[in-house]
Amino acid sequence: MEFKLLGTFEACHGGQRVAVGSRRQERCLLSVLLLHPGRTVTTSRLVDLLWDGAAPASARGTVHTYVGRLRAGLRPYGLRIETRHDGYAVDPGAAGVSVDAQEFVSLARQAAAHGDPAERADLYDRALGLWRGPLLADVAGDRLRDRLGVELADLRLSCLEQQAEDRLAMGLHGRVVEDLARPAAEHPERERLVGCLMTALYRGGRKADAIRLYRSTRRALVEEFGIEPGAGLSTLHDRVLRGDPRLEQPDGREGREGPDGPTAPVHAVRVRGEWLPWTTGGHPALELCNTYAGWGGPRRPGSEWLRGYSTLAVWAGHMDLLEEQDVTRLVELARRRPGEAAAALEEARAFRADLYACLTGPDDVSAFEAVAAVAAQAAGVSVFVRGENGLGRWRFSPAAGLRLPTLAVARSAAELLADPRRFTVRRCPGEDCGWLFLDRSGQRRWCGPGTCGSGGDLCGFGRAPVPVGAGK
Repeated sequence: MEFKLLGTFEACHGGQRVAVGSRRQERCLLSVLLLHPGRTVTTSRLVDLLWDGAAPASARGTVHTYVGRLRAGLRPYGLRIETRHDGYAVDPGAAGVSVDAQEFVSLARQAAAHGDPAERADLYDRALGLWRGPLLADVAGDRLRDRLGVELADLRLSCLEQQAEDRLAMGLHGRVVEDLARPAAEHPERERLVGCLMTALYRGGRKADAIRLYRSTRRALVEEFGIEPGAGLSTLHDRVLRGDPRLEQPDGREGREGPDGPTAPVHAVRVRGEWLPWTTGGHPALELCNTYAGWGGPRRPGSEWLRGYSTLAVWAGHMDLLEEQDVTRLVELARRRPGEAAAALEEARAFRADLYACLTGPDDVSAFEAVAAVAAQAAGVSVFVRGENGLGRWRFSPAAGLRLPTLAVARSAAELLADPRRFTVRRCPGEDCGWLFLDRSGQRRWCGPGTCGSGGDLCGFGRAPVPVGAGK
């Protein structure tokens, strides 16, 4: 038997609609039990939900009557409503019953655990497609719906956000605009959702619409919640205003023309004329390590992302380690001093190898000391200044020269090594990958879409994670 709760209430058997419950409150009572499969819902809880705190004296007796009628109507289909202590419970599994709300949660969890962005987007499509309207649209009012389905509604929005981010990474900004236009307007407090839509609009050549969306969202946040947009949305707005190249997206096709011919990797983003790997690590120190694909395995053509100094400088800016004017200055300086730039690039690669060894081998003292030495040098050329917003911040002195990107990421790496998050670093088990990522949930099994060699293969999907310190 199949029950649909994500929209109007429906019950089906063998593909045919079944009339269950002659009264709205009876169907609502059954829905409450189905939303709590296998768990006891007390009679007092049912009374409170059905009458919203204004129950008549006969309410408990009425609940018993409703349960009796539902039992009689469901008995031919093998579904039982059990009496447990001072309440009732339904065990859908015992009768082969399916409930769309449970299926939605299951698909959402499968999607969250999947490594392939295309497959993940399809799973989110299936999950979100189960929603035909508001939860229990015809048997519950807004207040009851909020009490019963706030977690489901929140999960639905989270699915929309993650699906939108995956589609943006694949270059499908048109789909994102179609999917998020209404949800973003209805939920200005979901800044991640709004940010995805702003990015999609910008990439679709609708910069003015992206700016208008930010302004309407800010107005709603101030008027309805008394707060300003968060730092992430504000930063995105600034980047849209100035046409920041970091908002560019990969086109998601194989055989793209790159700086060295048609071997440009599939899972990449184009920034200031440079191909950079997708960000999957969750921290700049990890992203530096992820500029090499195939750690621990044989060196393959295309596994090195940092092909030139300009790529290193642009990457550091993309990670917000450097400001745009710093990137421009460094690229020009490298053009005028190619020998020094080549040496700085080799130092960055060597530091990257030491950092990778340090992060994957917590007991590797020599690797830690090598990273610490560069971090100490970074501290030696740092100055603490007052920013335009009145807050203090660290900046590097001109003495850093072309070493600036390496010193900047070294300082970031030192902060990670002093943070408990350091113990959540994991290594992707893909033979052609080895990328690092933060796993605070303890559930991620791979880094995400990686770039393993010139073929742009996906890495290690479906394999177990490799904890830091495990053998390569």
